[in-house]
Amino acid sequence: MARIRIIVSRHSAFYSPLLASISAGFLAEEGLQADYEVASAGRTAWHALKEGTADVAQSAVSASWGPLERGERHDFVHFAEINQRDGFFIAGRRPDPAFTWDKLAGREVLVDHFGQPLAMFKYAAHRQGVNYADIGAIDAGQPDAMETAFRGGRADYVHLQGPAPQQMEKEGIAHVLASIGEVIGPVAFSSLLASRRWLATDAAKAFMRAYRKARIYVNDVPADVIAKAEDRFFPGIDASVLTRTIATYQALGCWPRDVHIPRPAYETALDVFLLAGAIKVRHPYDTVVAPPPDET
Repeated sequence: MARIRIIVSRHSAFYSPLLASISAGFLAEEGLQADYEVASAGRTAWHALKEGTADVAQSAVSASWGPLERGERHDFVHFAEINQRDGFFIAGRRPDPAFTWDKLAGREVLVDHFGQPLAMFKYAAHRQGVNYADIGAIDAGQPDAMETAFRGGRADYVHLQGPAPQQMEKEGIAHVLASIGEVIGPVAFSSLLASRRWLATDAAKAFMRAYRKARIYVNDVPADVIAKAEDRFFPGIDASVLTRTIATYQALGCWPRDVHIPRPAYETALDVFLLAGAIKVRHPYDTVVAPPPDET
């Protein structure tokens, strides 16, 4: 069985379409055995692709804009969508059925300061009429460190992907209050990235066949079935929590069956990053996005 090296920028139930390509056996059906790796500060998904030590990465179209603005030239393109919504939640220390974003003003919030999550948080706050500067945003580092800080009593609110806030809710530590994805709507959030050279291979076409099946699967199969197949990826997470998180992402519309990265969603992502001051120009869609390998 041929090996395919997959590296992901973040590990979360939010990326269930990619996880399902492994956990539901779709890659194996295509004769591929996956090496699944979570990126680190010392080994990012981008660097792994550049070094040739990964074949495909979970990334985002926004990851290409910084290098473009620095004048870098590379062979990497985004060829399929993973998520068409932001997958982060705001959780607080107490239940608040009447939560509104203005309640964040003047309060301490552990905000994920990685490029895209931070830009999306700022954009969502803007959409809700809240000045980001009025929020006591805290940078506690990586998501695990943010969760540890919140569990240790720091801050009033925390900004995390599922299933971390849902697990803390089950333990009575936090209460999920809001979804960033609901505020922003369709956006090119995360995608699959690879070199044009690799996309021309038979392995890339086989990967894409498996991934298309996984996208259908995460739409059509009950959340508890998906959770059971994925549980080995989430040690320490209660089965009911993982099920609830996947069901929430399904209901949010994160994973449409169509694997293409929609142009309107791409343009919204540009709006988000321009508002945050993270980019200076609107980078053309065709500079960053390419068709899936089984269509070329």
